[in-house]
Amino acid sequence: MSRLLNIICIVLGGAIAIYVQAEDQQNTYILVGGIVLLMFGVYQISRNVPSKFENQEEESFIQTEKDED
Repeated sequence: MSRLLNIICIVLGGAIAIYVQAEDQQNTYILVGGIVLLMFGVYQISRNVPSKFENQEEESFIQTEKDED
């Protein structure tokens, strides 16, 4: 449900921003509101995406040999 709401925010915010930008006399407040709605949706979705570097072991091109006793 939350993800659907965020996608709706993104689509609605983008549509509002494009519509207001296309008019001859732009209403700045509606344009800013559309951009804020768009950015809010993008932020909420990006919070749930895991980091690329999270839980990644350090990789090296050099392999070390284990000492045998």
